[in-house]
Order: sequence, then C-alpha cells, then structure tokens
Amino acid sequence: MSSIENQFKDIYSTYSQKVHRLCLGYTGDSMQADDLLQEVFIKVWENLEKFRGESQVSTWLYRITVNTCLLYIRNAKKTTKVDIEKTVLKISEDTDEKENQIQLLYKCISELPESDRLIITLLLEEVPYAEIASITDISEGNLRVKIHRIKQQLSTIYSKYERI
Repeated sequence: MSSIENQFKDIYSTYSQKVHRLCLGYTGDSMQADDLLQEVFIKVWENLEKFRGESQVSTWLYRITVNTCLLYIRNAKKTTKVDIEKTVLKISEDTDEKENQIQLLYKCISELPESDRLIITLLLEEVPYAEIASITDISEGNLRVKIHRIKQQLSTIYSKYERI
C-alpha cells in the first residue's frame, strides 16, 4: 500500500465521523449527510497529493467539507423550495430519547445561516477556538461573540419544536 493510501485511510478513520456530523449540521438529513461525506472524501482522495501542509489536515478537510456542503445547499435552493415552518420533524418510534434529541439538535442547526452552522458544528466537535477562527477567517474575540449569539438563536429555534 502506498503512503498516499495510508495517509488517506488515517484521515478517513480520524475525521469521517466529524465530517459526517458537520454535513448533518448543514443538511439536517442523515442520508444526505452520508452522500456529502462520500463527496468530501472523494475530493480529499483526488487532492491529497496536492496538499502542501500549509495548514493542519483538519483545517484543510473542514474547508473541503464546508465548500462541498455550501455547493449542495446552493444547488438545492435552485431545485427545491421547502418551507421550514411546514416541515414536520420525523423521528422514528424505535430510536431512544438521546438519539431523538441529537436529531432535533441537528435539525435546529440546519435552520441556522450557513456560517453559523459551520461554527456551531465545529464547536460541537470540540475543535479549538483558534482553529475555528482560522477556518472561518474571523478573530477569536469575534468568534466568542458569534458563538454566544448562535446559542441564543438555537434556543429560539429549539423552543419552536418543543411546542409541537
């Protein structure tokens, strides 16, 4: 096995779950997140030899993931308009309460503006503030303020579902 193959396998095993959750934060749909995960890692495979190491692998990977998700969202907006207010949150009967709460959280995250989705999902993945600031091109001070506001928005969105 070549070193590129080994490097790819290491990246996949280390980051695939985090990338999936980031995609889920953008889409709010587990199956679509699966598809986006595959697209992201196809791009990683195609570009791994071009990676120059000027940033951390995780930063590079998150940028690929965000760009892939944003492209999906832009294309989806062109083809389908969905009224979020009329969308019913479907939670299967056989999943446990914790899984229901996780699904609801990602559903709420998917309703945030694009940049806020990225920030909160990276925060949930316990990415350090300095790295989130680097990925999003904002200062750490601004990041902390933005995170506070995002949490307030999520509380508002979440309370809307509590009434259902």
